[in-house]
Amino acid sequence: MAYQTINPYTNQVEHEYQQTTDEEIEQTLTAAHALYLKWRNGGELAERKQIITRLGELLRERKHELATIMTHDMGKLIGESEGEVELCASFCDYYVERADQYLAPTPIYTESGNGYVLHQATGILMAVEPWNFPFYQIARVFIPNFLAGNPMVLKDASNCPTSAQAFADLVKEAGAPEGSLTNLFVSYDQVGAIIADKRVQGVCLTGSERGGQAVATEAAKNLKKSTMELGGNDAFIVLPDADVDELASIIYSARLYNAGQVCTSSKRFIIPDNLYDEFLERAKEIFSSVKMGDPMDPSTTLAPMNSEKAKRKLQKQVDLAIANGAKVVYGNQPVDLEGQFFMPTILTDISRDNPIFDQEMFGPVMSVYKYHDVQEAIDIANDSSYGLGNTVFGKNVSEARKVAAQIDTGMSWINSGWASLPELPFGGVKHSGYGRELAEQGLRSFINDHLVYEPEN
Repeated sequence: MAYQTINPYTNQVEHEYQQTTDEEIEQTLTAAHALYLKWRNGGELAERKQIITRLGELLRERKHELATIMTHDMGKLIGESEGEVELCASFCDYYVERADQYLAPTPIYTESGNGYVLHQATGILMAVEPWNFPFYQIARVFIPNFLAGNPMVLKDASNCPTSAQAFADLVKEAGAPEGSLTNLFVSYDQVGAIIADKRVQGVCLTGSERGGQAVATEAAKNLKKSTMELGGNDAFIVLPDADVDELASIIYSARLYNAGQVCTSSKRFIIPDNLYDEFLERAKEIFSSVKMGDPMDPSTTLAPMNSEKAKRKLQKQVDLAIANGAKVVYGNQPVDLEGQFFMPTILTDISRDNPIFDQEMFGPVMSVYKYHDVQEAIDIANDSSYGLGNTVFGKNVSEARKVAAQIDTGMSWINSGWASLPELPFGGVKHSGYGRELAEQGLRSFINDHLVYEPEN
């Protein structure tokens, strides 16, 4: 596996990294396990809070510098990268403020005796993370687990190695001891060996369904707890009473943010027949107004995709959809630019027997479905092997909430596109994975809830 930064705007190789050796992996696990043994009885939380506080300060102080690294790694707009750095800093604020509360023993009130539950670290965690949010994906698992006392080893995506190493270096600069977070340039065989190591107690992964199956299998074989976030084919249900002007104002962020490469971005827009034609016209206006170009230029509004491989895959999916009856309302034309740009594309008339119906298209492609009554919209949304996020958009919020409650998904947003905040638990159901990250649930994912009970004599 080649770890390289290939700038998707210039197509130039900017950095290359040597693969981590088995000896270096052993040194990493030895240091991380020693750190866990030091932390496991709950000591030094105050020191860890100071480190995370400093990490947040460094993120904010170097926001543009760090954002530039991400933009060169995977192509996102510089403004989006800066927003990602700021979001990571907010995770530091959130968990430092609440760590004592979340990790405090929980009393159990019983007439039979005295009981309480200790929330204790379990050991080293293996994190396998993707390229689309190079800092955010690491931060949302590392920060809470570091405060809980679980050291972490990281295998990041091979196409954003500079971002992964920059984040690990920043953690070290913040004062974290050796073994707290170690970025490794490892193969999948080495990942399997790390998971099997008795010192490793859990695995968290964000990635493809295929990658999740492989890593979850290794975790299960070795009886290691795991959390999986495996992407989605999120529905965006527009109700018949929706305000089209308000709806149009969020189409870009719901579908084209990060060049459409967001697990929770809306991909299937389910529109009532009374608004269908007007929605398509508004969507075409928005898609045709984007400015593709240098992602470091603040005036650019649509970045290149992360790699040539991703662009080819998306084109094959669009071609497959069209070959099986889908219609192109806008887009699907070559882009006369050197980088890995994909023209924003709108597809309609995707039938249930179209092979693309149940596939995630990870890029700037919108699929639009028409419905006549709300139950039909709910059925379309639920007719998916995925269940990560979902939006319901309409003036009657009470009705929108009722519809949201009927969608088989881990997260729903009312009158908004996708969102990720430290206080909101993140995760899905069905083939979108299991477990939660962020909020209190994210801190508790790899905690030993240790019961201590003393019956009355």
